[in-house]
Amino acid sequence: MEVGRLNFAPITYRTVGFDQVLNEIDSLFKNPSADKYPPHNIIRLNESQYIVELAIAGFKKEDVEITVEKSVLVIKGFVPVTTDSTVEYIYKGIGTRAFTKTIKLADTVVVRGAEFKDGILRVGLENVVPEEQKPRKVEIVEKLSFSQPELLKG
Repeated sequence: MEVGRLNFAPITYRTVGFDQVLNEIDSLFKNPSADKYPPHNIIRLNESQYIVELAIAGFKKEDVEITVEKSVLVIKGFVPVTTDSTVEYIYKGIGTRAFTKTIKLADTVVVRGAEFKDGILRVGLENVVPEEQKPRKVEIVEKLSFSQPELLKG
């Protein structure tokens, strides 16, 4: 399978069930210039905790909405339209346009909260891996507890 300019053939014959992941990577490469406003950072604090920072100077806490749905973090900023006829801009370079920032999260990542201070929005994330997904040793037994003869022929 070739995705964009990347060739995933060496990966696809060694994996099962990663079709959706490869399709998501493909969609990211199709429009790499999108989603640049507002600028953001993704910071790793340790093996399981992260912070997403967005530079949103000019916004108020009330102008921002954060949602998580189907492992997608969506941050939206709405700017109320105000026209102040007493202000004449010679140059207006501070971006305060509405935005939608989407960040795909792994199924095990949980949003822990958010804070807004000094024009920076910080969203705390934590990767919480359930016990059943953690590595474990598989014991070899004499006989399996289930039987599927067509799979066990050999």
